[in-house]
Amino acid sequence: MSYYERISVGDTTATGGRTVTEADIVNFAGVSGDFNHLHTDAEAMADSPFGQRIAHGALVFAMMTGLQWQRRSVEEREALVAFYGLDKLRFTAPTFAGDTIHVETTVAEKTPSDDSDASGTVRYETRVKNQDDETVLYCEPVLLYR
Repeated sequence: MSYYERISVGDTTATGGRTVTEADIVNFAGVSGDFNHLHTDAEAMADSPFGQRIAHGALVFAMMTGLQWQRRSVEEREALVAFYGLDKLRFTAPTFAGDTIHVETTVAEKTPSDDSDASGTVRYETRVKNQDDETVLYCEPVLLYR
């Protein structure tokens, strides 16, 4: 039985946590070239509705993918063919330096493939939550498995 065949709609997983650091935000600004004041100007952001600088949404998304990869078993990693797509991405609350995030996923849908190199796709309802259990990011990644 393939790894894909053992996945069931409704299966849930959760990752360990990771604290977002000042260095993460600064390094991501440098790597991405996104020096928007929301992420880099503490003085301007002190008077904003957020009260401080916020982490890049794309940084939180990247951390989400890393946390999920770390949680995967060797068997799942070997069965994973590709990150096939992404739907319904929403940044629902700010993430700040010092916040600790983790990822919770639920299998929402499976679609068999006609491709002989893959068994099918799996759509996951995915929530990144902070230390207060507040969802800061919601999305539905679609992964292709053997």
